[in-house]
Amino acid sequence: MKTLSCLTVFTACSLVLAGEAGAQFTGHYPMGVEGVKGGTLPPPGLYLRDYNLFYGADDLAVAGLPPGFVFDIEAVALAPRLVWISEMKLLGGYYGADVLVPFGYVEWEQGIAGAPGYAADDYFGIGDIFVEPVTLSWHGDRYDAGVGYGFWIPSGDFDAARPALLWKGFWSHMFTVGTTWYPDAEKTWSVSLLNRYEFHHEHEDSGIRPGQTLTMEWGLSKALTKTLELGLSGYYQQQTTGDSGVGASGVKDHVVALGPEVNVFWPKAGLFTSLRYNHEIDAQDRPEGHSVTLTLTKGF
Repeated sequence: MKTLSCLTVFTACSLVLAGEAGAQFTGHYPMGVEGVKGGTLPPPGLYLRDYNLFYGADDLAVAGLPPGFVFDIEAVALAPRLVWISEMKLLGGYYGADVLVPFGYVEWEQGIAGAPGYAADDYFGIGDIFVEPVTLSWHGDRYDAGVGYGFWIPSGDFDAARPALLWKGFWSHMFTVGTTWYPDAEKTWSVSLLNRYEFHHEHEDSGIRPGQTLTMEWGLSKALTKTLELGLSGYYQQQTTGDSGVGASGVKDHVVALGPEVNVFWPKAGLFTSLRYNHEIDAQDRPEGHSVTLTLTKGF
């Protein structure tokens, strides 16, 4: 039982460095928070979903860093999201909406110790809020599908001197298309693909407009029982257009990740839990690290 997947845009944290050390601004969407059955939304109802995410990286994949340059970042994020799926149908799909408010703690170090530009600090605060006024979802005998539109509000306390994880400093629009296919009639196997595409406004302080961002999340799973499911999930995020504005980077960042996932449904509590690990590889112009995500979903 996977719920809230297609539009679970829980911004937990972007986990990307902006501006410092030559890295550029990246998209809002925190890739990898969906996992298996990422194209599936729940049936009509009201749901509360809570994302708990840890991210760590000690490798900054940026060209031209000087000898002795140190980079290390650790982040913990909590992102509650309220989701409503109505009985009303549009184009044959159930209409829904949701809102997400992320909070996070970040500790980081970067630069050459004792040299100008070295920084080491920690910070806790609210991140950029996500509002999704439109989602549509369909459920067939062998498939689920969903689409949606939402936008990110620069409500977080952006500061150019620290990593731009939860707080980006610009507005973004995001469009979503996702699907889950069940190869067997019993739906014990699933294959999913979730696509997000972001368009960004100009950054409020730097005057740079970040390039557009494509995020693809995929998953493969097998239900061993009615309450236990094991899977493999991953993501690919790519900047598709260059940044614009004075001082904009000409590099288009990207990253790929893969890892295991386990999902458990607790019938008496009506609680769905998901635990996944993602290891990043082949990063460019951004950190390369790993993440652990614990997701709790409760229907009312």
